[in-house]
Order: sequence, then C-alpha cells, then structure tokens
Amino acid sequence: MTPRAPRVARRGFTLIELMITVAIVGILAAIAYPSYQDSVRKGKRAEGRTALLDFMQQQERYLTQTGSYLAVTPGQTGVAFKTFSGDNAASPAYKIGAEACPGSPAPSLRECVRVVAVPQFTDPDVGDLRIMSSGPRDCTGAKPQMCWK
Repeated sequence: MTPRAPRVARRGFTLIELMITVAIVGILAAIAYPSYQDSVRKGKRAEGRTALLDFMQQQERYLTQTGSYLAVTPGQTGVAFKTFSGDNAASPAYKIGAEACPGSPAPSLRECVRVVAVPQFTDPDVGDLRIMSSGPRDCTGAKPQMCWK
C-alpha cells in the first residue's frame, strides 16, 4: 500500500456562508435605511425652522422700516430677503415665502404676515412649516405634533 498524500486545507468561503452573510447584511440595511432617512428629514426640518424664524425677523425689520410686511412667493429671487434654507440656493431643503395672514375679514400686510417654508423633499408627516407674526405656529402635514419639535 502506498501512503496517501496529506490533504491540503482549502481556503475561502462556501456558497452557503456567503449567502448567510448577504442575508444578514440585507436585513441590517432594511432596518437601518429607514432610520437614516428619518434622521435626514429631522435635520432638514430643523434647518427649515431656523430659516423660517430668520425670515420672520427680516420681515419684522422690514415692517419697522416701511410700515408693512412684504408678500414673497416661496423661493422668489430679486427680493432683499433670503428665500431658501441652507447655503445652496440651487437645491435648498425649503423655499421660504410670505403672505397676508388668513382670517375673516382678512388682515392686510400692515397688520399680520404668515411666513411659510415649503419643503423641496417628501415630508408627509410635517408638510409646509408656517408661523404668523401674531405668534401661532403650525404645519400642513399629517402629524402636526412633529412640526416644531
């Protein structure tokens, strides 16, 4: 009888091990990605609230100088106010605008202004952020309790 040559250990992964690893990574990604998207939305909302409050301050300064607030369409250019959130006007998270406050009878821009931040991304929970010069804050989304948190 001739002696057998020793077995050489093979290196690498089997197909089953590779499939299990891919499945685990897929499950982790399915859990982590929605949380990541939610965190990004929360950050954009904070940016929108800050831009909205800054815009309201600009409106108050304008009122003291001219005696009236200024109506601005969201994202309008050519006005003295910054009408977008963030640093990039080409792709802002929110476009900011202003209109006369709603009411019956409708107050004029000399009396009240409502500043609106319109999201440039999908945000069904909050939608448009709004604040009036008289103080009330709200939003147009499905979960208004999340607007100003």
